[in-house]
Amino acid sequence: MKKIFLLPLAAFTALSVTACASSSSSTSTTAAPAATEAAAQAEAPAAEEAEEAEEKDYSDYTIRIYSNSNSVERTTWLINEAKEAGFTISIDDNTVVNGDTEAIQQANENQDGDLMFGLNETRWGQLVNGTYENISILDWTPSWADQVGEYVYPGKAYGLVIQNVLMLYRNDELGTNGEELHFKHWADLVDSGYVWYRQGKIGGTTNTNINSAILYPFMDPSSEAGGVSLDGWKTLWKYCANGIYTGDNFGIIPLNRGDVQIGTYYVSALYGYIDAAPDSSENPLRGTSEPENWSLVDIEDGTYYIAEYLGILDKKGRTEEQTEAVKAFAEWFGSADVQVAWSEEFDSFPCNQEAAAIMYPDGVPEMYTLPNFSLATIEGTDMTYAEYVAAHLTEWTNIETNLGFFWADDSSAVAEPDWDNLDWSTLTQSAG
Repeated sequence: MKKIFLLPLAAFTALSVTACASSSSSTSTTAAPAATEAAAQAEAPAAEEAEEAEEKDYSDYTIRIYSNSNSVERTTWLINEAKEAGFTISIDDNTVVNGDTEAIQQANENQDGDLMFGLNETRWGQLVNGTYENISILDWTPSWADQVGEYVYPGKAYGLVIQNVLMLYRNDELGTNGEELHFKHWADLVDSGYVWYRQGKIGGTTNTNINSAILYPFMDPSSEAGGVSLDGWKTLWKYCANGIYTGDNFGIIPLNRGDVQIGTYYVSALYGYIDAAPDSSENPLRGTSEPENWSLVDIEDGTYYIAEYLGILDKKGRTEEQTEAVKAFAEWFGSADVQVAWSEEFDSFPCNQEAAAIMYPDGVPEMYTLPNFSLATIEGTDMTYAEYVAAHLTEWTNIETNLGFFWADDSSAVAEPDWDNLDWSTLTQSAG
């Protein structure tokens, strides 16, 4: 990632205010006296309002946040930067709340949340549509709403960071020996003839997105197998049966060691991982923005993007003044300068187009310009693929659990199902 060096956010804001003041003071004084007087009268209330806004201190109210984008580093950074900006926030890191499911469950059960960020289209579709009994999203439109493009639930939630899952391969002697890989679908991996990493458990945001990418060509709204054709489930089974699970959390780790030829990873941490790759391998991946011994698999469909969104929870009992504090924090967090700082700090890509232009003045990296099939409309429905996944995700998880997908140890692998004699009405239900 192209690195840029940022002033502290408080200094950035101060410089912006100073620059505006300098610009105003340098305006020509040759205007007619009446016009000058009228302008001065108009500017006085505006200046008073701006000064009042700058002096507003919301720190008396502790804003309770739930998120799955909550590594220790992220939560520490956000707490400190928010404090500098005049906000007090409470957010659990991932040693306390781990993953999108747990973040939603905690918010739903505790009913004490003011704001939620992270998650993805699958989860946000559920939140906005009222899937969870005690979670309601407040109507809200920030000043930067027009900067997030297609990543928006109008009036409800707005994109912060773009994520997508990537399929990578080694093109050196531990990989394809210079052969370029071109697939039509992610599912073509299973017939590639190469050795790939597959996950060893059901669940987890990254794992779920990989599965969604593989299943994408097999959507069939009429299918009783969770809206997926039988060929889709056979392909996912083949992915498990013929792939290698190495005990690692992410596919880039065994790829870096040379244990597999094809692996998967999410985009936001890719460059940072490859920069540190030599620390954990004798045959590491080399090169970041200019790869030396690895490439992205060229997949015609593109990839399964997600965006991490920001939305305000409609918390019962919160006063108007407290709600104002929450809205002010959300406005601040999603703003261009804060998103530049956040994205630079954590090697991610902002949805905010103004922030992206600041970060990448010479053009957006290829991995962020891949086609996005999560927003493609599924034939026979009026749903995007992300919405379709949200509608069927529970069924898919139940099918994978009931049939024994994703064993962690090959010695515990179960027999391939008798595909022609399965009771899908039972398999789509929880085993419990």
